[in-house]
Amino acid sequence: MKLITYSYQGQLAAGFIDGDAAVMCATGPDAQHAVLNAIRTDHLTTWAQGEFPRVPLADVSLHAPIPEPLRDILCVGKNYYAHAAEFHHSGFDSSAKEEVPSYPVVFTKATTTVCGPGDVVRGSLDPTDSVDYEGELGVVIGRRCVGVSKADAYDHVLGYVIINDVTSRELQKLHNQWIIGKGVDTFCPMGPWILTADEVADVGAMELVTEINGEVRQHAKVADLIFDIPTLIETLSRTMTLLPGDIIATGTPVGVGIGFKPPKYLQAGDQMRVSITGLGVLENVIG
Repeated sequence: MKLITYSYQGQLAAGFIDGDAAVMCATGPDAQHAVLNAIRTDHLTTWAQGEFPRVPLADVSLHAPIPEPLRDILCVGKNYYAHAAEFHHSGFDSSAKEEVPSYPVVFTKATTTVCGPGDVVRGSLDPTDSVDYEGELGVVIGRRCVGVSKADAYDHVLGYVIINDVTSRELQKLHNQWIIGKGVDTFCPMGPWILTADEVADVGAMELVTEINGEVRQHAKVADLIFDIPTLIETLSRTMTLLPGDIIATGTPVGVGIGFKPPKYLQAGDQMRVSITGLGVLENVIG
C-alpha cells in the first residue's frame, strides 16, 4: 500500500493509492492523524479490505503522509562512507573526532519540522543563510518494540518514505550539536507516500537521487549505508521503546552543499527534488 494524506476539493482526507485513484478512508479534521492512527491500531487491513470512496489521484494535493508525528523524527548522521568523509573534512563536524563513526550518530528533528510535497521550505527562518539539503530514506516503525535483534528488525518495519533533512549548517556548527540547525520549522519535507514493506523486495537495491535546480547532487544505493536498517533498529531499541509510527531517517549520501568548495548553499527559489526507487518524488522550493 501507498499510504497518503491529501486534500481533495478543499477537504482533508487520508487513505491509500489504488492505481490512478486516491482511496478516501478518513475525512475531515481527524484525517490529519488518520495514517498514524491506522498504523498504531493495526487498521491498515481494514482500510485495504473496506469499501471507501475513490477520487482521481490527479485531482488531489498530497501532504506529508504523517503530517504530525507522535514523536520527533529519529535521525542518523554520517551514515554513508563518502558523506562521512565529506562532512568530517568540511569544517562543520563537531560531532566526533572520527571520520567514520564506530557507532551510529543519532539526533532528532522536531515534529514541527515536517512539511509535505510541494510545500515551501522556509529558508528565510535561518538567520545564517546556510541552508543545505540531505536526501534520505525514512523507515517507519509498525510495531511497538524494545530489545530487537538485527535478525528480527525487519519484522517491526511498516514501510518507507522519502525525507529531506534540510539543515542550517552554521547553526549546526555554532551550537556544537545538531538539533537546532536541523530543527527549523519546515526543515523536514516528507512524502509523497509511505510504501509498506511488503511491496519492497530489496531495500538495499533502492536508489536515492537528489537534484537541485535540475542538477544531480546525490546518487547512492541504500546498500551503501555504514549502519544498515537492522543495525539502527537494534541500536535504538536496545535502550528505548520504539512505537508504531516512529520514523527513522537513515542518513544522507555524499553530495551535500557543504561538500563543495565553496559550499553551495540553497537560496530562495531553489528547487529540491529527492527520489527513491518505489517511493516517488519529493519536491520542495526554498522560500
